[in-house]
Amino acid sequence: MQKPCYILGIESSCDDTAAAILENDVVLSNVIAKQEIHIEYGGVVPELASRAHQINIIPVVEMALKKAGIEKKQLNAIAYTRGPGLLGSLLIGSSFSKSLSMGLKIPLIEVNHMHGHILCHFIDNKQSKPEFPFLGITVSGGHTQIVMVEDYFTMNEIGGSLDDAIGEAFDKCGKAMGFDYPAGPIIDKYSKNGNPKKFKFPIPKVKDLDFSFSGFKTSVLNFINKNVILDQNFIEKNVEDLCASIQYTLIEILMLKIELATKKTGITQIAIGGGVAANSELRKRLNHEGKKNNWKTYIPNINYTTDNAAMIGLVGYLKYKNSHLGNLKQKALSNYKI
Repeated sequence: MQKPCYILGIESSCDDTAAAILENDVVLSNVIAKQEIHIEYGGVVPELASRAHQINIIPVVEMALKKAGIEKKQLNAIAYTRGPGLLGSLLIGSSFSKSLSMGLKIPLIEVNHMHGHILCHFIDNKQSKPEFPFLGITVSGGHTQIVMVEDYFTMNEIGGSLDDAIGEAFDKCGKAMGFDYPAGPIIDKYSKNGNPKKFKFPIPKVKDLDFSFSGFKTSVLNFINKNVILDQNFIEKNVEDLCASIQYTLIEILMLKIELATKKTGITQIAIGGGVAANSELRKRLNHEGKKNNWKTYIPNINYTTDNAAMIGLVGYLKYKNSHLGNLKQKALSNYKI
């Protein structure tokens, strides 16, 4: 029987303060404190995010330990998000993790946030796991990447966004329609009753496996502004069709690049991760394209799509098992290559 290894995962890359306890690759607790204050500003305010992390991090860790039913002295290691992300937010998580590591005299393990999104599929939740090599597709508010994953610790980005991320495009388009932040889930909700072909938006022509969403975003904003001038109730009258058309085009941009990546690499195992992986239409479309093209597709548990500490703890466990330990001198990195 496998000896229990308890890992505390800490995630603070943006505006969610999260802590999780894993026993080997099994999640015992996964606690997230949301920061509602950013809704008022229509996006994350870095200074406010870091202050909220300072307030939330101790209660969140205490709650994670309580829910898992273990004590601090039972922990084998602490895994924390080193980057990428907002530097002020990352510093709160890294400083706390280092201090706790020193106090408990246990190893510290640094984790790349994007590795967490890709490897969350290896959390033991009875779902099938990708086989190496596979294509990891990270889709979130800050990133859109196609990654060739050769093993747990060997990953290479073969495509990425040249400007905005897909999640940002969802949010900015939603903001133009008067939605609160984050707008992605609201667009998903309205899209269910809309016609995705009602309004046609451009698909950017970008070379190879790279993406660009800034032109798409601008075209949507211009389209909405032009029509609101003609009819001030345009958004209200067409909200479901607008959302469905925006969502359809963004997912189409993504799917075209995934299809190209499978042809270029010969790899037909596709695993998505990141906040946009919670989008119901993307999940449905990936399954459909998988059956159509004979791909093996892997969609994460909805709890591990948005920023969470369970995925950080899982990477920490894999690194601990392979003696890939960090040290107290490692600095938080706002930009951290995959």
